[in-house]
Amino acid sequence: MAQWGALTFLGDDLYCHQPFCQQVLAQGCDFLFTCLPASHATLYEWVSDLERSGAIASVTHTRWTGKQRLTDTYRFASDLPLRDTYDALLVHWCEMTTTDAKGKVLYRNAWATSHTITAHNVIDVAQAARSRWKIENENNNTLKTKGYHFEHNFGHGKQHLSSLLASMMMLAYLMHTVLDLLDQRYRAVRAQLPSRVTFFEHLRALAQYLPFEGWDELFDFMLEGLKPAPRKAKTRINTGCGLIWNCCFMASCPVGLSPPLV
Repeated sequence: MAQWGALTFLGDDLYCHQPFCQQVLAQGCDFLFTCLPASHATLYEWVSDLERSGAIASVTHTRWTGKQRLTDTYRFASDLPLRDTYDALLVHWCEMTTTDAKGKVLYRNAWATSHTITAHNVIDVAQAARSRWKIENENNNTLKTKGYHFEHNFGHGKQHLSSLLASMMMLAYLMHTVLDLLDQRYRAVRAQLPSRVTFFEHLRALAQYLPFEGWDELFDFMLEGLKPAPRKAKTRINTGCGLIWNCCFMASCPVGLSPPLV
């Protein structure tokens, strides 16, 4: 997909209509939107006609997930009208269907795009379209469930309070992402506290009771406190009775000897 160069908009079926697609193209960008039969009757009539004439190209790819073998079937066609008008925008269409070894359909979806689709790039096109869910899970879901409370509006306010708080949450997430990329102390602390919720709880508790001159001092303090406690030294001695005593200076010797002085 790197050879595409221009920015490509991803979106669900709600965005796959001609006015919005034309706006994207007018900005010098491309689009790759979900395209469902229920909302694109004309396009799928063309797909059916091409299918009957054998003009729908296809590519099949088999992969092993570690648990089962799946087959991905990609179908694609070019220059299909997005709507039933004389000035309809012509788009490229592809469909992905995943089946298991028994032929059961596990996944099916289809997309319309401004990018030309060929047998060489149809798999990349489908993977790019599906990456939208990766963005949803790793970004939006994090904001909602990992301690940022993005779903809670904290009161709408009379003017812009809700938008202000939402913007601050997103800025906080952005700064944490930058720190994760650039700050060694931050990465070291997060390695000890991988859960964002737990990390925020530690920050909240420390900031409540202790003053710090800056973030460096705070992270140094956290790193020092998160160091694993040293293990107690053990001495292996021969008791003279054929037993080896693993002495931690707390247990009793099985033959009544006193712990050695260290």
